[in-house]
Amino acid sequence: MKGLFSYFKPYKWQSLLGPLFKLLEATFELLVPFVVGLIVDRGLGQSVNGAYPYADRGYIAKMFAVLALFAVFGFLFAVLAQYFAARTATGVSAGIRKDLFKKVQSLSYRDIDRLGTATLLTRMTSDVDRLQTGVNLALRLFLRSPFIVFGAMITACIIDPKSFGVFAVAIVLLAIVVYAVMFACMPLYKKTQGELDNVLLSTRENLTGARVVRAFCLENEERETFQTRNETLTKGRKFVGAIASITNPLTLALVNTAIIALLWTGAIRVNSGTLSQGNIIALYNLMGQILIELIKLANLIVTVTKATACGARISTVLAMQPSLELTADGESAKSTHFVAFEKVSVQYNADADEALEDIDFSRRARRNGGRYRRYGVG
Repeated sequence: MKGLFSYFKPYKWQSLLGPLFKLLEATFELLVPFVVGLIVDRGLGQSVNGAYPYADRGYIAKMFAVLALFAVFGFLFAVLAQYFAARTATGVSAGIRKDLFKKVQSLSYRDIDRLGTATLLTRMTSDVDRLQTGVNLALRLFLRSPFIVFGAMITACIIDPKSFGVFAVAIVLLAIVVYAVMFACMPLYKKTQGELDNVLLSTRENLTGARVVRAFCLENEERETFQTRNETLTKGRKFVGAIASITNPLTLALVNTAIIALLWTGAIRVNSGTLSQGNIIALYNLMGQILIELIKLANLIVTVTKATACGARISTVLAMQPSLELTADGESAKSTHFVAFEKVSVQYNADADEALEDIDFSRRARRNGGRYRRYGVG
């Protein structure tokens, strides 16, 4: 897996600018609860019987202009981050796919048979696509989501230090849930990708050997084999999907419990006059941001887990050494080459009769301008 990081070198600036612009967008997003709290406390601070005849409309308009400015800059930074992340992901996947194709072309038939044609096809298509998606999402969200989570916790501590405990407990519990699901799903995703290889193998065998299957009346056996492999893949995908889907309800339950605790303790302090209504609204918005980002982070971890498993499978092929190695051609342009067979016998199977027996064959060729000119057969 470490060998794949070399493909990021041509896109090192793009891979740095993408997360940077996402962090700038997240910074503006963290400032929004502050502005909303100021609107409530200062713009709508004076009320009579629930009405706001003394609302500072000029201050409210100014704060709304600030929010609009945050939205414009956040949108521009988000577009730039998406552009650089997409360019890096597509470039890295294109380089990996190119080298993977070259590697497959350099393998001998024995190497290909050992790995399996279906496995190689899956790694060049499905695995590379999943890796591209994982790189794209990681560059966009892998720094942004933790930044907003911990930034919201620090912002809440600045607004109201006594509310820090609620945020800290919620974040610790959510981190435990997310990482537990990630470590449980990673080996299962590797297993399901192997089961996908078996389904693709069965499909390819039926397409390339359709005449043989019909000639020996093996349609029912092949149908049962494909159904068995497909059901195994379906069960594996459902099982790992069920484990991964636990993340969202657990995250929602924990964050909503934290919001209830925050509003309960905050209402008591607002009633006693130690906390303003704007601060409560700001804390509620920060907790909502944590909820959204943790759901994104949970989905990101699932996607990155799939991409990591696919990257490991790709690295296995790229790290293979072909069983037939080509030596460097350092000979002169007029060098002469000889190929000779003396008393050669050929049989297709170990128990079969010899198809060719005691064959003597030699050939001489001279390379001229990059081509071989045949001189004779003896």
